[in-house]
Amino acid sequence: MTDTTAFDWRSFLLRWSGEWADSLPEGEERGEDDEVARQTRWLGFPPAPEERIAAMEQRLGLRMPPSYREFLAVTDGWRHAGGFVWLLAGTRDLRWHDDASWLAELFEDYEGEDDEDENGRDAGDEPGEPREGDPGRRALQLDVESDATYVLMDPTDVDENGEWAVYTWASWLAEPPERHASFLAFMQDAYREFHSLRSNGDGGEFVNDTTRALDARMEDARREVLRGGWERALRALDEAREYGRPRAAGLGDQIRRLLGQTSMVYFDGLVTDPRYAPELLPALVAEHAAHSYRGDSSLVYHLRGADQEVVSLAYATLEQVRGGTYRYTAIGRFGEAVGRARELARWGDCDGAWRALADALPLWQPLGPDHLAPLGWVADPLLGPLLTPERGRELLSTPRGGQPGAAPTPSAGLDPGGLAWLAEPDPGNNRTSYRFVLVEGAEPHELPALLADGGEDGGEESREDGGAESSEDGTVLSRPLTSWETRDERLRNRREFSSFDDRAVMAVGRAGADWSFAFDGDPAPFDRRRFVSPAASTAQGTRAVVVWSGLRAWHGEPFFHLSVARDGAEQYAFTYAEGEVRSSGEIPRSLDPARFFDDTADAVGAERPLLEAVAGEFGVHLPRHALVHGRLHTFPSRSWTRPPRDGETFMVLRTG
Repeated sequence: MTDTTAFDWRSFLLRWSGEWADSLPEGEERGEDDEVARQTRWLGFPPAPEERIAAMEQRLGLRMPPSYREFLAVTDGWRHAGGFVWLLAGTRDLRWHDDASWLAELFEDYEGEDDEDENGRDAGDEPGEPREGDPGRRALQLDVESDATYVLMDPTDVDENGEWAVYTWASWLAEPPERHASFLAFMQDAYREFHSLRSNGDGGEFVNDTTRALDARMEDARREVLRGGWERALRALDEAREYGRPRAAGLGDQIRRLLGQTSMVYFDGLVTDPRYAPELLPALVAEHAAHSYRGDSSLVYHLRGADQEVVSLAYATLEQVRGGTYRYTAIGRFGEAVGRARELARWGDCDGAWRALADALPLWQPLGPDHLAPLGWVADPLLGPLLTPERGRELLSTPRGGQPGAAPTPSAGLDPGGLAWLAEPDPGNNRTSYRFVLVEGAEPHELPALLADGGEDGGEESREDGGAESSEDGTVLSRPLTSWETRDERLRNRREFSSFDDRAVMAVGRAGADWSFAFDGDPAPFDRRRFVSPAASTAQGTRAVVVWSGLRAWHGEPFFHLSVARDGAEQYAFTYAEGEVRSSGEIPRSLDPARFFDDTADAVGAERPLLEAVAGEFGVHLPRHALVHGRLHTFPSRSWTRPPRDGETFMVLRTG
């Protein structure tokens, strides 16, 4: 809805005309009409008397909408309505478009077709009346002279104030028609377009009362963002952006990126500034790396005007982002918190990592006056997955950079705790089978030595820069990988496939006080006859818990395995498969399989209570956010199946 009752058309059009006249370069050749408009500081014409407006309405068979009538009472037409409409219709030139430009089909693509009779008219249409269907047929044409730009006023798209929607479309733009709520809204948009083109053009400095007011509001908005008032500030910055004010897009894009918006976020006007490039380039480069299917030319485009040092930094950062080795750093006490957050995220504690960052935000200092918040961390392979729209709002609502203000309510954590979340369907329902090992008394980086081929002396922590480092016996932790990257690398690097060999690629992290985990979310099929529990391979001084669940598996009978070992010796275990339970050792009552499986129970329904029982018995959890959305170090475990015995056949497939 557009409120036009109190709009002062004359003041608005006089301001526009004066600013247009003042923006013309000295000595530029121009037509006679434009020269008259410059000298008189008036882009319009004499007002249209009521009789002329009424005669036009009789000719067209409709009473015009309020804002267009009020406009005509001030000027009977208009020159330079934006940058591409050179003459806008008054009472004499307004006419039915009647699909003169063959726009009907284009509009139908976006709005859908209406039923028409054999002549292409809707039922009830009469000659001279507006056509039903789409603006291409039913609209009045406002453009008289333009750069292949159409301005159509639709008498069937009416709001409660009687205002008609206005549609604009340019044949040289690969964009759908743009809808404006009213003629007034169209003219205000055209005025903003005029400002934007002048502000970004080469005609010299463009300064007037309007630009000074916008720049003052933009400066107030910049300080307001640092105080935590980002919502009001973003509205002011977006208004300045529509008028093409320098820096407005770059300032607003910092807010948008932290809200999780990545489309059309380029930090224009700031990303090429050497002061801000270390913080803004990583965010720009990371989005480019995620979608650069056709090369890096678009990155060069968004760096136009940058000096060679900034361009070199961009490409160096791009190489690090693509290689998974980019590491965000910051100075001072906030920088120390960044280091703590990376270490927590590295081993799966995403909620703890976020709190380390969020609690240190008041200590953060900007790199310059146009730096509104820490941004480079969103490109860090460990810290980037911490961002959610809710956390972005928390960050933006936190006073920082030395500005006063009230701290926001902390955003809720993302990890539910425990293990029961594994029983919940994931998007796409891909996690129907999984397995993990929980080890008490070992750090995550020690798990390869316990669970991988090569003995108990080998596992070494991956390098802090995010790369991977092999130990003397060949065990290794990869660079941090997402679950999809893990699957991809496992298949890409594998050259031999054996029906007996089942070495899992395990993601590692912390599972509680003094507990670590190794998790495989895409296991091979379970075979009880050949299964070997990794619990028995752990070392002296440790306790290990192994869980393998396929109660919701797509293929085969549902199954569930639990085994517990201490000091490398199995204490107890049970396996549910093929409708029966086999167990060994003295199983605690809380884990007694009889409590979960019987002849009448639904095996699938046993998954959640089983996982709750395991979590309660050992005080452990697995970090959902890190496993599903984050990145974790991985390593290949030893085989979960025994070697073939004499007489057993198996198949080996070698590639490459």
